[in-house]
Amino acid sequence: MTRTRSGRGVRTRTARPGTSSDRRGLPYAHSSRSWARRLSTMAPDRKPLTTVENRMARVLLVNDHTGERATLSGLLRTAGFSVTAVGTALEGLRLVSSASPDLVVLGLGLPDLDGVAALRMMRSVCDAPIVVLIPRSGEPAIVEVFDAGADDSIVTPFSGDHLVARMRALLRRVRRLPTATPLVVGELRIDLLGRETRLGAQRLALSRKEFDLLTYLAERCGRVVSRRDLLTNVWHRHGADNDATVDVHVSWLRRKLGETAAHPRYLHTVRGVGHKLVAPR
Repeated sequence: MTRTRSGRGVRTRTARPGTSSDRRGLPYAHSSRSWARRLSTMAPDRKPLTTVENRMARVLLVNDHTGERATLSGLLRTAGFSVTAVGTALEGLRLVSSASPDLVVLGLGLPDLDGVAALRMMRSVCDAPIVVLIPRSGEPAIVEVFDAGADDSIVTPFSGDHLVARMRALLRRVRRLPTATPLVVGELRIDLLGRETRLGAQRLALSRKEFDLLTYLAERCGRVVSRRDLLTNVWHRHGADNDATVDVHVSWLRRKLGETAAHPRYLHTVRGVGHKLVAPR
């Protein structure tokens, strides 16, 4: 219950069940229409994103509330993003696999699947940064969502500027400014601008994360790079040394390079230490 003064009297405003009151005494909930209306008045600045941060970055918005979804979509499009918005976890899972978004904004209150479970499933098939929207009443879930694979979280209610700033920061982390000079290791040639890799005359069909992994190793040619380093700087995960993600991607990359762990040419594993890329002798 919140007290506000009106003339000489005092009137009270009682929050509806399932909601809380913010510092101004206004009830809100993660899916409240009132918060969606207030958010619509908090439009982000219209400063366009830089080329590095956003080449019409594709954003997947997963939020069950129709009003919030429409408002957020409008704000993000105003800020220069290309937005696809859906209202269920299943639609979101289908699109993270098929549409390869550059960034995902995920609300936890989904009608068909627990939000944290949906996050884990998305992380297992998607390398893009994921920003999770958490209601203030659910702040204790912050640690859980980071453990489940979130790259960032933001507590509602929030301003459009706040959300866009966090999204820009994540895109700056994962999108480095490419250079026109290709990386060359032996017969391996990596075109950073075109995101194309050739081994001799053969073009290699690499996934986005395979390309990022190969590029990171090529930039450190001859140096052993630890699994933790790769998880932190290629996958943007922390504290997961036992994660098999790196080993799986290294195995896939070796196959596309036409080599094996037993007979490596370019991609070598130093057991217990990490991986390195070298030019064949």
